[in-house]
Amino acid sequence: MQMSENAREAILEAARRTAQAHGYGGLNFRDIGSEVGIKAASIYHHFPSKADLGAAVAKRYWEDTAANLESLSASIKDPKKALKAYPGLFRRSLEEDNRMCLCSFMAAEYDDLPDTVKTEVQAFADINIAWLTKMLAATSVSGSKCETKARAIFAAVAGAQLMARSRADLSLFDALIASYRESGLIPS
Repeated sequence: MQMSENAREAILEAARRTAQAHGYGGLNFRDIGSEVGIKAASIYHHFPSKADLGAAVAKRYWEDTAANLESLSASIKDPKKALKAYPGLFRRSLEEDNRMCLCSFMAAEYDDLPDTVKTEVQAFADINIAWLTKMLAATSVSGSKCETKARAIFAAVAGAQLMARSRADLSLFDALIASYRESGLIPS
């Protein structure tokens, strides 16, 4: 059973890296099997379909992101400073061979995603917006404006990542985030 669980984890990790570079459309059992060192048919033991694999990868991604957000707010007690650090979570993907946030990449493919994958991709946005809303409320941003501003921050940071990836230019991401701070969208 342990070997089976290790294989499942290796498949999920390989699929995450693939989806961050090529999206849901780029998930290919043969390529993932080759990367993991197993036959493509063995992947079906863990994930009966590409939709099951895509949903599992997206779910794991948003769960990891939720844990990272909670860790961020636990380690940085000041919500304003936690908000300032938030873009760093997206920057890390770019630092990993110019990868993109997995759920942002999949969101761009939304019309072609199976419903199970769409649900997990939406959950990623929801947990980011909920965390940002909570942090903004803790900084005394007006209650009704918290979620609106949280959506704007999420969209801006994801957009900065998309622009930087399209040019393979991490400094562009940093410049855009700096401009968001100068404009007051993200606390500085």
